Amino acid sequence: MHRDTRPRLRPRERDAIIQSLRAGVTPRTGLQHIQVGRAREVESLLKDIERIADGGSAFRLVIGEFGSGKSFFLQLIRAIALEKGLVTLHADLAPDRRLHATGGQARNLYAELLRNCSTRTKQDGNALTSVVERFITEARKEVDVRGGNVGTAIEERLSSLSELVGGYDFAKVIEAYWQGHESGNDQLKADAVRWLRGEFTTKTDARNALGVRTIVDDASVYDHFKLLSLFVRQAGYAGLLINLDEMVNLYKLSSQKARTSNYEQILRMLNDCLQGSAKYIGFLLGGTPDFLLDPRKGLYSYEALQSRLAENSFARAAGVIDYSSPSLHLASLTPEELLILLRNLRHVFAYGDESTYLVPDEALTSFLAHCSQRIGDAYFRTPRNTIKAFVDLLSVLEQGAGVQWNQLISQVHVDTEGNTDMPDVPILCDEDDGADDSLATFRL
Repeated sequence: MHRDTRPRLRPRERDAIIQSLRAGVTPRTGLQHIQVGRAREVESLLKDIERIADGGSAFRLVIGEFGSGKSFFLQLIRAIALEKGLVTLHADLAPDRRLHATGGQARNLYAELLRNCSTRTKQDGNALTSVVERFITEARKEVDVRGGNVGTAIEERLSSLSELVGGYDFAKVIEAYWQGHESGNDQLKADAVRWLRGEFTTKTDARNALGVRTIVDDASVYDHFKLLSLFVRQAGYAGLLINLDEMVNLYKLSSQKARTSNYEQILRMLNDCLQGSAKYIGFLLGGTPDFLLDPRKGLYSYEALQSRLAENSFARAAGVIDYSSPSLHLASLTPEELLILLRNLRHVFAYGDESTYLVPDEALTSFLAHCSQRIGDAYFRTPRNTIKAFVDLLSVLEQGAGVQWNQLISQVHVDTEGNTDMPDVPILCDEDDGADDSLATFRL
């Protein structure tokens, strides 16, 4: 067994990783301890992050099968973006959270994203207040250098935002936060943060609390993303990265009109990023191959998106992957990479102490051989169930039940990863969504 020089893990970090993997979900912390493979994909996304910090924009669809590691990859890129000084927003789409709607679902998505706002020093979310206060701190520094008063400096820094859609009220809310800060009015500060998070549901409440005439609603969500990207830059951060996972929920919408409206919003985001009209902002969208490729309900059903997201024919003919494409298809882990992953999991389980490893190296190869016999090459193409089964095995051995690893491996049950997503989401008819399109033209 080779000598491992990696640092030991803190119990809290180790337990968070193990509990997440046993539940089949992506850990929020400690990703660097278990990350393997996909170096080219990470390298291409790192270039996107650098482009965002340089005043550009980025748009990527991360496509992979169920259980192939999409969510893990998105969280890994998010962690890298935080280290590079970006502000990140992340959320999963759901029946009540969509990119476009008329019943509040788009505003719900915006509110969830802002609740999950993170920075390098506050990676667990709820960092919006910290971003606003850092903006005020930057204005104070400017006043210290050139003189004047903080209020005037804040107005001047926000003047560029006032020219954008929704920018005037956005600037007014930031100024209201500053007034609450100066006067000790905590309620005014809380109302300003509520408005920025999209938690006001009526314009009357917003006008009474802050004196503004608009709120974040379904129609203005994307405009506020662009405002936020410029605001975080003014606050001293490198840019804004928005992670949206479970995009397959749009594919599952039963209403064709609802799907088309959401796909049009994706097209708007894609066009702005590729044409350079958006600044300091990036979008990472995670979805399945069906969400992208299905000609009836996927993104390819919308012709404008299909032409922009089509695979590079020259790369396909040469048998290589185009890592600069807007749609990035995650390559499968190789069996060798999966073996390294199991070694990492063993290391995490032992708190980073090589002397307390629960199984030897030969147990790892025996476990992979067993998985290969049970489910074939799916054990490395969609490794989620394989990883979960291995963590369960180590959990039994850790409890010291008097059994040996070679007695347990043959009893490990590993299933092929299946589609665990929700069924089609019915949409109530309204002026935007329309009715269910299944059998819409059926006649006897």
